[in-house]
Amino acid sequence: MPAYQSVLLKLSGEALMGEDSYGINPSTIEAMVSEIAEVVKSGIKLAIVIGGGNIFRGVVGGAAGMDRATADYMGMLATMMNSLALQDSLRQKGVEARVQSALRMDQVLEPYIRPKAIRYLNEGKVVIFAAGTGNPFFTTDTAAALRGAEMNVDIVLKATKVDGIYSSDPKKDPNATRYDTISFDEAIVKNLQVMDATAFALCRDRELPIKVFSILKPGALMRVVNGEPEGTLVHV
Repeated sequence: MPAYQSVLLKLSGEALMGEDSYGINPSTIEAMVSEIAEVVKSGIKLAIVIGGGNIFRGVVGGAAGMDRATADYMGMLATMMNSLALQDSLRQKGVEARVQSALRMDQVLEPYIRPKAIRYLNEGKVVIFAAGTGNPFFTTDTAAALRGAEMNVDIVLKATKVDGIYSSDPKKDPNATRYDTISFDEAIVKNLQVMDATAFALCRDRELPIKVFSILKPGALMRVVNGEPEGTLVHV
C-alpha cells in the first residue's frame, strides 16, 4: 500500500540534461519517464512541475544584464518545451498526460484551470504544469508548492541530482552530513538552498511535507511514494 495517494513531483530542468551540458538527454528522460509510469500505473495520482534550467540557464551568458522579468519569462517558455517533451515521452510509455500552462499559448498548451486539472488527476492522467506560476520573480519551486497546495496532494517530491538535504554542499565539503528529516523552520534558518524560502514557507503554512531525493537513483521515486527510507523529509 503506497504511503501517499497523490503527489506533486518537482523535476529540475537540469535533471533532464543527464551528462550533457544543455538540452534534453534522450536516455535520461527515458529512464525518468519509466519510473514515473511505474508510479502512475500503481494507481497514485501524479502531477508534475518542471523547471527550465536545461534550456535557458544553458545560455545564461545571454541573460547577463537582461531585465530580470524578461529573463524569467524566457525561463517560463523553456518549461513549456520541457513539459511537451515529458508529455510525449509519457505517451510513448502508455501514460496519458495533459499539459496546463500558467501562460497562454493556446495552440500548443491548454491554460491552467484548477477544476479541470483535478478532474484529469482523478481520471488517472498525469498533469504537467508549465510556465511556473506565470509570474516573474517566482521560481518553479514556488510553483510546485502552489500547485501542490491547489491539487490537495499528500506531499511534494523534489527530485534532484542529490540524494537529500545536506548540512553543506557535499561536492565541496567532505564533512557534509545528510538529514533524514528536518523542519521547515530549520531549513529556512540554516538557508539550506535546496528550495527557495518562498516555497518552504508556502508548504509550511499549508502543512504540506516535502521529500527531497535523487531522481537519478534507480527505483527511488517508487520507494519514496511507498514511504521507504529515501532522501530527506521536510516537515512542520
